[in-house]
Amino acid sequence: MVMNATDVEAKVRELRERIRHHDHLYYVLDSPEISDHEYDALMRELRELEEKHSDLITPDSPTQRVSGKPAPAFGTVVHETPMQSLENAMTLEELQEFEERIRRKGISGPIEYCVEHKVDGLAVALTYENGTLTKGATRGDGVRGEDITLNLRTIKRIPLKLAGKPPGRLVVRGEVFINKDEFKRLNEERAARGEPLFANPRNAAAGSVRQLDARITASRKLDLFVYSADWPDMKLAAHSEVLQRVRSFGLHTNPRNEVVPDLSVAMELCRRTQESHQEIPYETDGMVLKVNSLNLQKTLGATSRAPRWAIAYKFPPAEAVSTVRDILVQVGRTGALTPVASLDPVEVDGSTVSRATLHNEDEIRRKDVRVGDTVVVRKAGMVIPEIVAVLPEKRTGRERTFEMPTRCPVCGSEVEREKGEAVSRCTGAGCPAQLKERIRHFVSRRAMDIEGFGDKLIDRLVDEGMLKSAADLYHLIAEDLVALERMGKTLAAKLIRHVDESRDRPWNRALFGLGIRHVGEHTAQVLSRRFPSIEPLSSATIEELTRIPEIGPEIALSIRLFFAQEGNRKILDQLMKAGVRLRESSEEFRETPRAGNLEGRQFVLTGTLSSFTRDEASEKIQARGGRVTGTVTRKTDYLVCGENPGSKYAKARELGVRILSEEEFLALLENA
Repeated sequence: MVMNATDVEAKVRELRERIRHHDHLYYVLDSPEISDHEYDALMRELRELEEKHSDLITPDSPTQRVSGKPAPAFGTVVHETPMQSLENAMTLEELQEFEERIRRKGISGPIEYCVEHKVDGLAVALTYENGTLTKGATRGDGVRGEDITLNLRTIKRIPLKLAGKPPGRLVVRGEVFINKDEFKRLNEERAARGEPLFANPRNAAAGSVRQLDARITASRKLDLFVYSADWPDMKLAAHSEVLQRVRSFGLHTNPRNEVVPDLSVAMELCRRTQESHQEIPYETDGMVLKVNSLNLQKTLGATSRAPRWAIAYKFPPAEAVSTVRDILVQVGRTGALTPVASLDPVEVDGSTVSRATLHNEDEIRRKDVRVGDTVVVRKAGMVIPEIVAVLPEKRTGRERTFEMPTRCPVCGSEVEREKGEAVSRCTGAGCPAQLKERIRHFVSRRAMDIEGFGDKLIDRLVDEGMLKSAADLYHLIAEDLVALERMGKTLAAKLIRHVDESRDRPWNRALFGLGIRHVGEHTAQVLSRRFPSIEPLSSATIEELTRIPEIGPEIALSIRLFFAQEGNRKILDQLMKAGVRLRESSEEFRETPRAGNLEGRQFVLTGTLSSFTRDEASEKIQARGGRVTGTVTRKTDYLVCGENPGSKYAKARELGVRILSEEEFLALLENA
C-alpha cells in the first residue's frame, strides 16, 4: 500500500514513540517486552522511512544517535550552576563528625539520608529543552566543561527525548561509567590488536566519552546513573523524590540507592557494601551520603567547593607501596614484548602482588620507572596490577634506567617497532615464547577450555619438543605424558580425556582460540555468526569482511594475513583432521540468537556447579533468552545455588528471590 505524506509522517511518529517506549523498558526499567530481533525490525523500518523522506528527520529521532564524521574539537560549556566536589570521609568516625557539623547548625532529631554508590566514572551534565537533549558536557573544573553532546547522544541509556511531562528546561547530572564485563571485553579487544590496555574502568569510560569521533564512543557499551537534577519551580520535598521524578522521564538512576532513617543505618550500609563491593558489576570506590530533605539541604548550604549536606565515604584504596627489584620482558603470542616490574611482595586489596605491568616502553618513559624505585602499586580493575606512580623523593641515586632489548630475550631474533605502534615485537617465527603463549591461549577457559594444561606443563611439552603447535595437543597419547617427570598414569589419562572432550567446543570458541591478531572473544562471536565454518572465513576477502558490522579494515587485514600464511593453514588442516569442530552444525548456525522461554528472566549464579562451569551455565541461560547478572536485586528472578555459596545466597533469602538447586536449574533448562 502506497502511503501519502500524512500517513508517512504519522507512521514515523508512531515508530519513534514505540522505540522510545521500548528503550525506557529496557534501559531504565530493565524489563523488556520484545526481543532484540523485534526491536531491530522497528528501528530498521524507521530508518528506511527516514531515508526516503529526509525532511522528516529530527535530531531527537532514535536513528540519529551517531554522528557521521569526527568533530574537529570540543567546545567549552559554562555550567549554569557549578558542579561542586564532595568532601571525603576516610573512616566511619569521620561520618559521625560530618553529622556533628550538621548538628551545630541547630538541627535536632533523626536525619534521613539518601545513600548512593560512588561510581568510578566521569561526571557529566545533560540539558533538556522541552524534553529534547540539547547539550551534554563534562564536569571540567566545575565551572567550565567540554561540550561532548555528540558522544553522549550515542549512549543508549541517555534518552534523546524524555518521556511523560518533563519541565521546559531540565538539567541533570550523572556519572558515565563502563561495567566490569564490558571493560574486560574492551581490554581483550585492545590486547588482541596489540594496543595498550586501559588501566581501569574509569579511564576507559573517560577515554570513550572524550573521543573526537563519536562512532568510537558508540562502539563501547557505556552506561549512566543520574544522581541529581534541577528545574525551575521544582516543588518536591526530598532528594529521593527528585530521583524518582527524573526516572519517570526515562532517565536512569541507580537502583541500589537507599533512603535510610538515620546515620547509624547509613554507616551499617557503608560497612556492608565495603565488604561486598567487588561483587557489584561496576567499579565503586565508596558511598555518598546526602541529606534527603531538600529544605534541610538549603538550610545547610555549601562552601565555595562542596555542599555541606553531602559527603563521600571512601573505601580503603586498593593500593600499596613497593620496590622495583627488576624489569623483565615477557613475549606474548603475537610477539609483543611487554615489560613487567618484579616487585617486593606486597599486600594489595586482599592478595599478594609481586609483579606489575608496565605496558610498553613509552609508558616506562612517561612514568620514569627505574629499577630500584619505590612505587605505588594498584590493582587496575580486571587487568593485572600496575604501577601508578613513582616516588622520586625515595631515590638514593643507585636506581637504573631500563632499555628495551633490541633482540628477543627468548629466541634472540631481532626486535622491531612499527611506526605508529607503541609495542615492540619479536620477529622470530619459531620463537618458543610465542609458541607457549599461543598454546596457553588455545587451552584457556574462554577458548578451548582444556583443563589441566597449566603454564608449567605447557613449558615442559614445548621444551621437550612434544608440542610445535596447538594441533599437536590432539596427537598426544597418555604414554607420551607418562614419560614426563612426576606424571602418573592416572593424571596422564585424565589430561588426554580433557583434550578429547575439547574437540567439540563451539565454533566461536575454537576461532577465538586460534589467536588471530585483533580477533578477541567478541569479534570471534561476530565472525562465527556470519561464517558457518572455517572454509568460507578463510577465503573471505577484505571487502566481504568489512561489510560485517564491527569488522574494520585493520581486523579484516589481520584475518587475511593469518589465513595467507602457509604455517597457519597447515595447523588448521591438522586441527580438522584431528576432529576439532571448526564449524557450526546447521541447526546452530544463525545470524542472531534465538530466544527461548526464559526470555527476560534474570539469573544470578553462586557457588560451584558440578555439571558445568559458570561460563557454560551462563551460555545455556542466554541461549534460552535469559540474562545473567552479577548481583542479587529485587529484579532477580532466580539465584542458581551450587556448593559453598557466597553472600549472594543470604541476599536472595532476604529479598525473597527464588533459589534453585543445581537439580532444579537443570530441570528448568530442560523444560526451556
